[in-house]
Amino acid sequence: MPQHGPSADDPDATPGPPPAGPPPAETPRPVPIPDPDVDPDEPPAVPSGKFGTPGRPLRRSSFLIGFTGALGVLLAYTLYLGIRNAGGILLLVVIALFLAVGLYPAVARLRRWGLPHGLAVAVVALTLVLLLCGGVVALVPPIVTQSGQFIDQLPSYVEELRRNPAVNDLVERYDLVERVQGAVNAGTVGRALGGVLGGAQLIFGTVFRALTVLVLTIYFLAYFNRLRSLGYALVPRSRRERVQLIGDEILTKVGAYMVGALSIAVLAGATTFVFALIVGLPYPFALAVVVAVTDLIPQIGASLGAVIVSLVGFATSLPVGIACAVFFLIYQQVENYLIYPKVMRRSVEVNEVAALLAALLGVALLGVVGALIAIPTVAALQLILREVVLPRQETR
Repeated sequence: MPQHGPSADDPDATPGPPPAGPPPAETPRPVPIPDPDVDPDEPPAVPSGKFGTPGRPLRRSSFLIGFTGALGVLLAYTLYLGIRNAGGILLLVVIALFLAVGLYPAVARLRRWGLPHGLAVAVVALTLVLLLCGGVVALVPPIVTQSGQFIDQLPSYVEELRRNPAVNDLVERYDLVERVQGAVNAGTVGRALGGVLGGAQLIFGTVFRALTVLVLTIYFLAYFNRLRSLGYALVPRSRRERVQLIGDEILTKVGAYMVGALSIAVLAGATTFVFALIVGLPYPFALAVVVAVTDLIPQIGASLGAVIVSLVGFATSLPVGIACAVFFLIYQQVENYLIYPKVMRRSVEVNEVAALLAALLGVALLGVVGALIAIPTVAALQLILREVVLPRQETR
């Protein structure tokens, strides 16, 4: 039966009135849950439109997730290779940063006395250079003198060995002369020359690293406030004030510790120099520098310096060696119970067990440099633990 009404396929057909009945109920919209990590007072991040309209986000397909994960692994491995290859330079940067943190209180003190910032940095840098030159002048001449004396007396040592009957018997029994002549060939000479060149390379490398640390330290001292402000600017604004307060406290305490450690080391070196002059030890200035440098190493440095000076004393004479041992035994007691507490009263107190473990771990990781920066690092971590981690744990 044909239909006379409008067809659904007819484009010219007009729709009829809507069917009678109650209107459909509106679905309630979900209430957004505020993000606790977002400050509600901050305006939302809106694109500027300068670089076009942002597109729709990509679909989270399994291929895209796998590709992103593989790219992250590749980027992490590339970063590891970069850090490993630049490990030497990064270590020099860390040393310069710690020196700058330790020397900046001196710059601040000079500025409070009325000196401009540039002049204060120049005075501190010049003092540091003079100390380094003094150490080199103290250590190099004894080494050169002793080496020259050994080379000059080497023929007499050989002649005395040749006149010794026991030595001659051993030479004839084991054919040592023929073995020495057989060992002296082109390969042996080449390895000896390689060792000499390697020693020269080591000396020039050490000088280059020392100059690099010195230049970086002066640069960090000159731009210390700018670098500190830049570091705080990388922190979110909602947490910036607290991070700045804790960071300034860490810098103050660590700087006070390093200045105190340098003061104690200089005092130990000066006392050793005076004692060496009194008892007649050879090379008193060199021994004083050795004691001052080893005294910077926490926990074990003072004992190491005392052992070195005592051995030199026993090599000089038995009474001088006994006097050295007694002197350092008394001085270490005075330093541990009188000098150290008074000088370090403004710095962060570090547990002795933690200091010993930090020194051993620093030596294992970075050698002597690790031992030198171990205590300031533990002091900073201890302050962060006490002011940040433990209070957060109490609120959970």
